[in-house]
Amino acid sequence: MDTGLAAQPAQGWDKVAEQHGTWGIAARRKALHTAERAAYQQALDRFAEHHSRAVVIVRDGRQVLVPAPHPDEIPPAWHAPDGRVLDPVTGRPAADWRVATDGRPILITPADQRSYDELAAAHAEALSEWESVA
Repeated sequence: MDTGLAAQPAQGWDKVAEQHGTWGIAARRKALHTAERAAYQQALDRFAEHHSRAVVIVRDGRQVLVPAPHPDEIPPAWHAPDGRVLDPVTGRPAADWRVATDGRPILITPADQRSYDELAAAHAEALSEWESVA
């Protein structure tokens, strides 16, 4: 097999690696892995910014954990007294949006066959069935 290299004695492994085109690969791989780890950590940090931390309050000498709201939960200031969602810009209730029992928005359109109360009852029934099976 002819590699195109003349057989020459080499002085040390660095010279052999250079002759075969492999010199510096370990350093390049190490730099690449370091950059990948840094990028991954930045992605984790950005992801963590989207999750609010739970708050611990002390009530009657006991610590109580108050879970943070989910990103898709509606702030209490946007809840209308009738269960509709207030438009944060106009302050008026949005016609088709309701606040579900879990605090998340639910869209009820004229094409829907069931009312919000019927949907909530169906959801409660499905949860009950699921829990009885489990």
